[in-house]
Amino acid sequence: MLTKAYIPYGGFYSTPFCRWQGQMANENAIVLGANTAKRWFASRDLDPTIVDYLYLGMTVAQNRMFYGHTWAGGMLMDGKKNVPCVFVHQACTTSATCIHLAAVNIEIGTFGTAFTLMTDRCSNSPHLIWPNPLGPGGEVVSENWNMDNFNNDPWGGMKMVQTAENVAREVGITREECDAVALRRYEQYQDALADDRAFQKRYMFPAEVRKSKKKVIMVEEDEGVYPSTAEGLAALKPVEPNGVLTFGAQTFPADGNCGFIVTTREKAKEWSTDQNIEVKVVSYGYARVDKAHMAAAPVPAAEMALKNAGLKLEDIKAIKTHNPFSVNDLNMAKKMNFDVMWMNNYGSSMIYGHPQGPTAGRIVAELIEEVVLLGGGYGLFAGCAAGDSGASLIVKVG
Repeated sequence: MLTKAYIPYGGFYSTPFCRWQGQMANENAIVLGANTAKRWFASRDLDPTIVDYLYLGMTVAQNRMFYGHTWAGGMLMDGKKNVPCVFVHQACTTSATCIHLAAVNIEIGTFGTAFTLMTDRCSNSPHLIWPNPLGPGGEVVSENWNMDNFNNDPWGGMKMVQTAENVAREVGITREECDAVALRRYEQYQDALADDRAFQKRYMFPAEVRKSKKKVIMVEEDEGVYPSTAEGLAALKPVEPNGVLTFGAQTFPADGNCGFIVTTREKAKEWSTDQNIEVKVVSYGYARVDKAHMAAAPVPAAEMALKNAGLKLEDIKAIKTHNPFSVNDLNMAKKMNFDVMWMNNYGSSMIYGHPQGPTAGRIVAELIEEVVLLGGGYGLFAGCAAGDSGASLIVKVG
């Protein structure tokens, strides 16, 4: 359990998420992420030189990615400070792990303040050519960064959606349950749009996107959310033969970024937008489950985070998950014995998209704000990640 790491209330943000090949499709994610962070610091009247260390979380290769972390740090600081940086890639749980790594170093006094910047662009992902001199005729090996990896884990040997189907069969999850959860998640997302997007505006920060040499636009809302109805979901065909999942019950690739300040209690209070609210990073959990069972990984990760915090599920005010498939939530609710319709209020990645690196960060931002609205307490994030992995993070809002 952690006792010294805090997130200033209001010391975090997420951009809207845009469907792939949408409004953010032509931006280098490193540049867009750093520029958004710089604009956000300015909007908060905070000098980015308060940061001692920067974590860059990213999973989809971009041009000049070799220097991505130090390049992002340089752009953020604009020459005012030479901040050390590190690069983190843990697929879909990258954000949770970045926040935890920062919190651990706050805990042991390595530094006083960290900034975790998570950014990705699934759009226009790289199409790579790898040398293969010993192959027939020296023919090269090609790789489509996103699609080849979405559709084939080289260790598990299956598509991501097939790993969810494996879990569905083991647990006894039905097509009807998957559709019902998908509809509920869409309805919960509508709550975040109520009153002129009042909930989203608590944490969401617009992205500045250049469309041409002369035209710059501000992306202020999610792009790519598809309306759902019970009838529409029921009419869709399964993605896999005899499967329980349709395209309506799974997420879609997206683009976006987010950021969190992680610091000491004293500094968090100083930089909070409301000094009566404090947000503490409490614990972290991790897991790797059986081969080709990715959707099952959030459960042991969440159980570890609860154990590390000395908490029970009854102590948790809100649960938010990265749920690329509705099977994830059904598996978690069945195994941990709670109502699947209660979790993921105000939306989830299944509805608003999945840019990989920043996905969990946006969800944690939403989790904090939900717990604030509930009057404080503990919030639990859990999510799966490529390669049958999972991570969980517990925060306490006081």
